[in-house]
Amino acid sequence: MKRLFVFAAAAVAILLVAATLAVIRMNSFLHTPVVVDAAGVEFEVVSGASFRAVSDDLAERGIIRHTRLFRLYARWTGQAGAIQAGDYLIKQGTTPAELLQQFTSGAVQLYSFTIIEGWNQWDLLKALHEHPQIDASLTDEDWPALLEALGADVRHPEGLFLPETYRFPRHTADRSVLAQAYKLMQRVLEEEWSGRAREIAVATPYEALILGSIVEKETARPDERARISGVFSRRLEKRMRLQTDPTVIYGIGRTFNGNLTRRDLLTDTPYNTYTRRGLPPTPIALPGRAAIHAALHPADGEELFFVATGLGDGSHAFSTTKEQHDAAVADYLKRLRQQRQ
Repeated sequence: MKRLFVFAAAAVAILLVAATLAVIRMNSFLHTPVVVDAAGVEFEVVSGASFRAVSDDLAERGIIRHTRLFRLYARWTGQAGAIQAGDYLIKQGTTPAELLQQFTSGAVQLYSFTIIEGWNQWDLLKALHEHPQIDASLTDEDWPALLEALGADVRHPEGLFLPETYRFPRHTADRSVLAQAYKLMQRVLEEEWSGRAREIAVATPYEALILGSIVEKETARPDERARISGVFSRRLEKRMRLQTDPTVIYGIGRTFNGNLTRRDLLTDTPYNTYTRRGLPPTPIALPGRAAIHAALHPADGEELFFVATGLGDGSHAFSTTKEQHDAAVADYLKRLRQQRQ
């Protein structure tokens, strides 16, 4: 009887030692960083993949060493069936326990897409289709349906998407990215409109968007935006034609070859502000917040004209009279001729 008790005690002790060693080994495994370099490694959990397949893939790539311990822990904690598909960036120093948490929380790697100020709708579509992590299928013919789905009051897409950087997981649809940009533009436009100057030449937020797009195309200089907005605002108030080249170019469309001719300026289109008074019917580009702000806060003054200086810094010469403007134009043309010599 005594011998039996000794054997039983010994067996229990062995089991306790084994269990202790197993716990120590598991704990060591779970808290020892996986094998990745300083830059980390991108890892994709394919949709529908089993946890066994995921752990095997991790082992084959040398990221984890003990797949059996990894699976055992995942099943014991109930995380094996909770992993989420997507791209993950496994950073240096990540432990197997943290890696499981990353997989189950869906903390996927995010990619970015930047909409540039001054792009038009065709530039935007082209960039979406060229982005490797965006599933792009939108065409020119799809704009009306998309805008209706977004709740837009207009069916022309120009100017409706805020230039900004947007982040998203791989395989995000182009429509989803555009939905983010549209909602942000609506929010910014509402904020800017509510803080607008008291006396402005535009009557609605959409008109502010149109004028903002013209300001965006006319200058990239922060110090000139409000000044150019002031020129256009005064011309609108005086019922003078805006006479701005970017609107004419937009009216020509994608066939524009980069050379704006006198004939182009005389050819009437809805966007030709040399032949028509007032604003064009839609924006001509995607204006950033700064351009929209300038449209709603035009600088005071009496200037009615401006022309590029040709100095190479994007600056303009501003004038109050036609005579001054003609002289500024002559200076610009003279500078161009000197640069070509």
